[in-house]
Amino acid sequence: MQTGQPRFSLVIPVYRNQGSLPELLQQVRSLAARLPGGLELVMVVDASPDGSYGYLLQHLPTQVFASQLLLLARNFGSFAAIREGLRHARGDYIAVMAADLQEPIELMERFFLSLAADEADVVVGSREGRDDPLLQRLPAQLFWSAYRRLINPDIPPGGVDVFGCTRRFAGHLVSLPEARSSLVGQLFWLGHRRKVLGYSRLARVHGTSAWSFRRKLAYLSDSLFAFSDLPIRMLLGLGAVGLALALVLGLAVALAKLSGQVPVPGYAALMVAITFFAGLNALGLGLIGSYAWRAYENTKQRPLALVMTRHDFDAEKSHGG
Repeated sequence: MQTGQPRFSLVIPVYRNQGSLPELLQQVRSLAARLPGGLELVMVVDASPDGSYGYLLQHLPTQVFASQLLLLARNFGSFAAIREGLRHARGDYIAVMAADLQEPIELMERFFLSLAADEADVVVGSREGRDDPLLQRLPAQLFWSAYRRLINPDIPPGGVDVFGCTRRFAGHLVSLPEARSSLVGQLFWLGHRRKVLGYSRLARVHGTSAWSFRRKLAYLSDSLFAFSDLPIRMLLGLGAVGLALALVLGLAVALAKLSGQVPVPGYAALMVAITFFAGLNALGLGLIGSYAWRAYENTKQRPLALVMTRHDFDAEKSHGG
């Protein structure tokens, strides 16, 4: 039985994970028994449509570790749920993992021990291998490869899905009220002392992943527009190339006209030039509009998530201690 202020907090967002919750709680119990200090579990239910909230409401009070159960008012997304968990966590050292059991619980123990030994302010887990089908591995590899090339080359090749940090670092992270941003990008933007721990991702046993290709593409675009001016620089380069081609084409047409080689203007060349610059103009408006929309989103200053219900289960009280 643990007493006093928890030294470690484990934050887990929950969405359609009812099938994995019994084994998850069992693994957390084994982790709590091994850690040299009290463990607090912070479960954030992101308006999951299954019975995850009801299961946790029934079983968390019976656990040997302290816990918090947060229910968000609607589905705000896993990153918003993680931020709310970090905001409510009370431990000196905080780790974040998914509820699908694809990250080994031993990795959370490595996070906590590394942070407690003052080896880093933030520890990230990078996948060195994954026990997933090829059709799932390939899109993930392409996603993180594009992320490294377009947004932040410091991201590990295997990507970052889980991390641990000190309470101070967590305070800095949740103080960034950016909408439509990248939590991973913010982790690396904050700097501090960073350590990377490799692990092998386990096969998914319960349910299916909600991390679809559409969600990955949206997250990649949010990360790109939040942390890079690459689209603007690419547009500037295309505009410069287009202007140079237009000047060359105009000079060639003028010389041909003066020399009498073009009695009738070419319809094909005219249409190619019009469609090219019209498409370039539409591309430019779209890119500028994306930046402007994200800037407008941040001017609203709406909360990134709303906690509808919160339960606090003290391990000592729940066992009559």
